[in-house]
Amino acid sequence: MAKRRTQLLQAAVRVIAQDGVRGLRVEKLAAEAGVSTALIYYHFKDRAGILRAALDHINQRAEQYTSASGDLEQMLLLELQDTDDVRENSIAWGELRASAVFNEELREALHATTRAWNADVETLLRQAGVTEPELAAEHLTALVEGLSERWHSGSITLERAREVLAHAVLVTTRGAVSS
Repeated sequence: MAKRRTQLLQAAVRVIAQDGVRGLRVEKLAAEAGVSTALIYYHFKDRAGILRAALDHINQRAEQYTSASGDLEQMLLLELQDTDDVRENSIAWGELRASAVFNEELREALHATTRAWNADVETLLRQAGVTEPELAAEHLTALVEGLSERWHSGSITLERAREVLAHAVLVTTRGAVSS
């Protein structure tokens, strides 16, 4: 059962990344996953359930590829990788964030996951001795999201996005390192 649900969530993230939240139709998701629409409804009840579960799945995947690093810069740079999973995650995250403007329930879920991500970054900043780690964490996580969108839309290269992020981490931690 868990394997099937994961397969459905992977398909949901792919559809959201390709077609956006508005393009997510249960019929399209079922076709992408190679299952019946009844099975989609069995696992997720409704479209809102699919979106919540997809957001959770995106967060779990991101934790898998970033949690191994205890280094702030490395953890953030792992959000900017040219791999299918990371690209798909990042694009789907951006689509969900954009849709949250019009969806209160989705907005609350995104707020909670953003707070958790900020808290993880804040912990590493605090360990590095950064003053105002909460504010610095907000800066860095927002920068990652913005750089990711620019990269995926072709406004900057991946290399440039990673260079800008590394510089921001250096500037943010410089005072803590030198004192």
